[in-house]
Amino acid sequence: MSQAFEYFSMGWVDPYLFFLTALGTFAGIYVGAIPGLSVTMAVSILISFTFAWDVNEALALMAGVFMGGVYGGSRTAILLNIPGAPSAVVTALDGYPLAKRGEAGSAIGLSTVMSFIGGLIGIITLMIAAPIISEFTLMFAPRDYFLLAILGLLLVGALSGESLAKGIFCAALGVTLGMIGLDPLTAEERFTFGNLELTGGVPYIAAMIGFFGIAEVFVQLHHLDIKPIRQNLEKILPSWKLVKKYLPLSLQTSGIGVIVGALPGTGGDIASLLAYDHAKRITKDPSVPFGEGAYEGLIAAETANNAAVGGAYIPMLTLGMPGDAVTAVMIGALFIHGIQPGPLMLTETPHLFWFTVGNLTLANLCILIFGLTGIKLFSKIVQCPKGILLPIIVVLSVVGTYAIQNSVVDIYWMFGCGVLGYFLKMYGYQVAPIILGIILGPMIDVSYRRAALSVQNDIGLFFWEFLSNPISLILTASVFLILLNQFRNRKT
Repeated sequence: MSQAFEYFSMGWVDPYLFFLTALGTFAGIYVGAIPGLSVTMAVSILISFTFAWDVNEALALMAGVFMGGVYGGSRTAILLNIPGAPSAVVTALDGYPLAKRGEAGSAIGLSTVMSFIGGLIGIITLMIAAPIISEFTLMFAPRDYFLLAILGLLLVGALSGESLAKGIFCAALGVTLGMIGLDPLTAEERFTFGNLELTGGVPYIAAMIGFFGIAEVFVQLHHLDIKPIRQNLEKILPSWKLVKKYLPLSLQTSGIGVIVGALPGTGGDIASLLAYDHAKRITKDPSVPFGEGAYEGLIAAETANNAAVGGAYIPMLTLGMPGDAVTAVMIGALFIHGIQPGPLMLTETPHLFWFTVGNLTLANLCILIFGLTGIKLFSKIVQCPKGILLPIIVVLSVVGTYAIQNSVVDIYWMFGCGVLGYFLKMYGYQVAPIILGIILGPMIDVSYRRAALSVQNDIGLFFWEFLSNPISLILTASVFLILLNQFRNRKT
């Protein structure tokens, strides 16, 4: 135990490792806040800089960027309705209405504290239950990922606003857009119409920036004469009473974030969506209706996506399987440094496991420190005259979109999605279900077909698998219960 604590505290007592973790967290926050500059891209770039470094130094910097980047996406989501990362899409639903009411300071302050709590829960789970959860995630079959994606798609009811029919239409549109490109199993072209540029599919980051950022710019052109809202920045740090009130909800949604993050191939975006739906279903008397600036919606999204970071490390360290795109890149970094992540890592190189846990804890603490400083400067963004702010948003959106793949085609997709999103917003359609469909559509497609192939396309056996396996049975029951609950709520 003393050795584990020694490894855990290495990043805390070594000034250089401490500095690298803090620097990575600070940089991650601001990289995550810029639409298009993803955490995955930042970590990928770091590999080329750190391959000659000591492994502890490289892991410390990457852990900081990862933790900071996931949190940083909430900044622009709250202030400008432009999620800096896919995991912040749900944050914008209630964060931006809070900024429009002049409460950007309190929204960022509360999201920072709750992100810290969510991250801490994820790290504690990684530290205590990594082997148990990793064995549990190995039991997930393709049919279970299919059911999990269906559960995510059912969140369309929570993201649709007043009209479920409009939400279903937008989700279907998103699924259709997600199917464009090469078939992931057969490499056949789908919906490309012979156009080579469409074979790569729709880059969902570009689509997200278009539907949220560019569409919002077009909408705001109708309101140039409205004076910017003065933000209340006197009280940024939330009171203990407020934190205590929402602590039970944050613990529940953190648990959702850890479990979803630990499932290989998922991530903070799906975790935040499931957590938001959970919060909407269990909250009987929200501060205001969800989607109009409810603290409960903001808390659910932020705790879940930060808790998913600790969850994503579980399969990476214990199974050698990526929990999300960032940990997939990190596995490559470990291989470069001659380290084999997997079941033997906890016994052969326990110092790396405990060092990683310690660095994630330090990075999470840095989020609290850096997140609560600079809020006044950040909040000035929404007080900037729209004639200056809107062109800056467009330029940042173009730069961020181009930086994803260095492709001009992505910029065309961004503007195309922006124009479409503008018209949808003007007619009362919510664009969040479109992003939901783009992300989950391919996952549903691939998981369903793999599940069918596993039973050699035997329909009877296919459906029997859903009822005979405990995990599949629980997920199937959850799908039907959510469906019944949504129809019941719509009728009332």
